[in-house]
Amino acid sequence: MMKTKTNGLRGRPDFLLLVLTLLLVGFGLVMVYSASSNIAVVSKTYNFDALYFTKRQLLWAVLGIGTMLVIMNIPYTKFKKGFVIYFVPVMIMLTLVPFVGDTINGARSWFGIGSLGIQPTEFAKLGLILYLGSLIAKKGEKFRDFKKGLLPVFIIVGIICGLIMLQPDLGGCIIIAGGALIVIVAGGANLKQLFISGIIIGTIVALLASISIMTHPQQWDYRISRFTAFMDPTSDELDTTYNLSRSLQALGHGGLMGAGFGNSVQKLKYLPYPYSDFIFPVIAEEFGFIGSTIFLLVYLFFLWRGLIIALRCPDSYGTIVGVGIVGIIALQAVVNIGGVTGAMPLTGVTLPFISHGGSSLLVTLASMGVLLSISREHNRPEQTQNRNKKNR
Repeated sequence: MMKTKTNGLRGRPDFLLLVLTLLLVGFGLVMVYSASSNIAVVSKTYNFDALYFTKRQLLWAVLGIGTMLVIMNIPYTKFKKGFVIYFVPVMIMLTLVPFVGDTINGARSWFGIGSLGIQPTEFAKLGLILYLGSLIAKKGEKFRDFKKGLLPVFIIVGIICGLIMLQPDLGGCIIIAGGALIVIVAGGANLKQLFISGIIIGTIVALLASISIMTHPQQWDYRISRFTAFMDPTSDELDTTYNLSRSLQALGHGGLMGAGFGNSVQKLKYLPYPYSDFIFPVIAEEFGFIGSTIFLLVYLFFLWRGLIIALRCPDSYGTIVGVGIVGIIALQAVVNIGGVTGAMPLTGVTLPFISHGGSSLLVTLASMGVLLSISREHNRPEQTQNRNKKNR
């Protein structure tokens, strides 16, 4: 009897994760329109076009979905060595942007391409996950050795965070560092070494910050007051706590049922960047507590599904990368929502899939392509056959 070879066959991508991804992107487009149309239609800067931001977001969504569909058809194992093709250009961009990039809101974080912009920090998130996943999977048990394991990882993460802080972009640095920590823990790092290293690194950062505060007190007074605004949102509503105060007013106005789609008041030039960093307060104001809760439950279900796919992967590299992708999306969502609700400091981080932002949406969808490629490993014919045998 001839045996059928199935080693070369790949399973289908996880349909549920794909549907949830497209659902979040679609909802994001709807909310970008709602949050931006009233601002754009009365502004000469935006050509009096109510669809100005929506069309730009739609363009990036189409590019991102196309990228996702291409990547999910590439075996994820190809990225174990092929990450260099992506990672090296990202590092070059990160090195150049603090010196030749465009300055927006006091940070030189962008490369302008016509009316569009590229933010290298966003691309660094996926690049770092692919790099660390490859490095950790290659080292195996040696990763638990500090000199051969954690130290090289700390060096590359430190370099990336340093380049990002040159812009400066505190929010991006926090996400990169947090994402790296998730990958390191998922890779099986020695937790004792990690804890001690964290104390040492934290102490060094605190000392450097103290020196900078003493040498530039005026600059830091304002930054610190903005960072600590969440402790007392009503302390300076005309300046340092203005953003958070408006955000909380939007949340309060939404009440239980919401003001209705398109009826947000705070988005009318009161709430800063309602289509970007502060898009969640618009969701809460228009759909209320019930609508916001449903949205968050869908988001949590999406993250849970992604985590399950990562943990089911039989290959350590796929698991590490998958956990890293889900972890960094979850971390960014928590930092964004936590900031606009006053639970933690505001850091200017966008809400993945929902906020207006081309680089963020493109990279997040590309990351989903990698995760969907990982899901195909679990759904391979021989994997399915083995599970069926075990269940008999």
